[in-house]
Amino acid sequence: MIEEKQVWQTLEKVMDPEVDLSVVDLGLIYDVSFSQSGHVDVTMTLTTKGCPMSQTITKSVEEAVSQLPGITSVNVHLIWDPPWNPRMISLDGQKKLGKDPGAVKVWEKY
Repeated sequence: MIEEKQVWQTLEKVMDPEVDLSVVDLGLIYDVSFSQSGHVDVTMTLTTKGCPMSQTITKSVEEAVSQLPGITSVNVHLIWDPPWNPRMISLDGQKKLGKDPGAVKVWEKY
């Protein structure tokens, strides 16, 4: 039986090609759930609704999780609420971006 930790570790290897950070470090993965039959649901978002890499990223998530032993099917659910913001970037992700951990400012329109 697959463990949730294995799915998250696999997702840490899926990179957003535009910023060269994993989808986990970017805070794009909101939830992972799976059944005993081997079905996995990944709930995620993207940095923007118009992300030109949306199909590439979601397909990469699906393919990576599908490679795990015992996985029979994967559904990636793309949601927009709550919307992504830079505060969702992990501390490791901030370091990789050359930012002081915790110093990422929110890019909001007023």
